Amino acid sequence: IPRGLDEAVVRRCLAREAQTLIQLSQVQRWVHSVFFGGGTPSLASPLTIAAVLETVSQCARLAADAEVTLEANPTSAGASRLAGFRAAGVNRLSIGIQSVDDAELQLLGRDHTADEALRTLEEAKKLFPGRTSIDLIFGLPGQSVASWARGLERLLQLCDDHVSLYQLTLERGTSLFKLVQQGALPTPEQDMLAEMYEVARRMLQDAGFRQYEVSNFARNGALSTHNLSYWQGSQYIGIGPGAHGRFVPRGSGASLREARIQTLEPDNWMKEVLAWGHGTRKRVAQNPLDVLEEILALGLRTDVGIAHQHWLQFAPSLSLWDAFGASEEVKELEDQGLLLLDHRGLRCSWRGLAVLDSLLPTLLNQLQGGKGLSRHMQTTPSRQNP
Repeated sequence: IPRGLDEAVVRRCLAREAQTLIQLSQVQRWVHSVFFGGGTPSLASPLTIAAVLETVSQCARLAADAEVTLEANPTSAGASRLAGFRAAGVNRLSIGIQSVDDAELQLLGRDHTADEALRTLEEAKKLFPGRTSIDLIFGLPGQSVASWARGLERLLQLCDDHVSLYQLTLERGTSLFKLVQQGALPTPEQDMLAEMYEVARRMLQDAGFRQYEVSNFARNGALSTHNLSYWQGSQYIGIGPGAHGRFVPRGSGASLREARIQTLEPDNWMKEVLAWGHGTRKRVAQNPLDVLEEILALGLRTDVGIAHQHWLQFAPSLSLWDAFGASEEVKELEDQGLLLLDHRGLRCSWRGLAVLDSLLPTLLNQLQGGKGLSRHMQTTPSRQNP
């Protein structure tokens, strides 16, 4: 909830937009995942979380075992507040720890200390055992492979069963961005970033974690339902300022999925929701190629990749073999041990997952220029199950 806004009004707007967009979509089956993210949703009260969940359960069918995740900031998630979120219906927590080094946290502009982050982690594990995730950032200015590994080693002794790793992205307008641009702070070279990532992968693997996606690691079966649904190209509804969604509108006569973006500015978003029931700022109809490109780029981020049957749900007249089987470029990636196309489908190898960004242009070019694609686009609507 942005500071300075009346949370009760924001709560009503979130509930109303959820109701409107669920009714506009083709969500007719069980909802299996609700994710409160984007910024610091733990600044909201448990009442707001409960109100949104109540709206979802009234307008659709919220499965009894649905995964309900809340992103939490260590400074806004004390023990009593976490218990309130659990009582409101949250059953999974994602904590933005980022680092256990106070100097690094200060550099990132975070307002929590390493000790606060670790205390929040301990409380979360008691309330959400086996369902507490932590986010970590690598590639900070002045960070070495050794210091990164030390911090990760410490957290591996304390964390639960899910870890997400992200390379630092410098945001324009931040003091960190300016310092790096001015040359006052050196950022790690690309080779060092690759080494940090590879060291972390090995350490997590040795600690019993499965890398089920480029940035996400789980053990004891603690894979995120929300994450998996997203990477498999499922439809989803985004509510709140700046949220993104992908769904096929109901009753429009269209069979194509729409990409939707909600108004970013909270004040304007609230005015639009109060006036029209939702604050959708942008709607873009996705053609079959758009959808297939997303299925390819997202699906290959997972360790299991894209199964033949899954691909055919979106492209009944263009199999993975048709799209990629005859490509010399794809064959070369297979020969290099980076990619596999077999009876299971299309997926990256362990080595390939680490360099997926360099593989995608070849695969996307092959898809765009592949035989049978124009026929598929002319005859086949994109089919997705809500």
